[in-house]
Amino acid sequence: MDLQALSENDYFSIGDVSRICGVPEHSLRYWEKEFGLIRPVRKDSGHRRYTKRDITVVLEIKDLIYKGKMTLEGAKKFLRGGGVAAKNNTRAQSEETLKLLREIHKDICNLAKEC
Repeated sequence: MDLQALSENDYFSIGDVSRICGVPEHSLRYWEKEFGLIRPVRKDSGHRRYTKRDITVVLEIKDLIYKGKMTLEGAKKFLRGGGVAAKNNTRAQSEETLKLLREIHKDICNLAKEC
């Protein structure tokens, strides 16, 4: 399956997702149970039909486990915290907090000199 087919289709079989993401089918079924973020639609026949959103989640989980060297528990905690967006937001908040602390420190030093 190529990228053009990915943009044309709305739903994908487990075999398609396995080929697209490079993850074995049994891992996809396990991650579906473990993470709860992958929610394929079930046909009357019981076959799973994955959406593009599901594929995005699978790719993020794969990156966390294989590239980020996280355990399944670590990946779950990371994703519960909002994933990459939450990580970036936390970093921005930390920088903001550090800037505020530096300003407070500067004000305290100035007050100490006046006394």
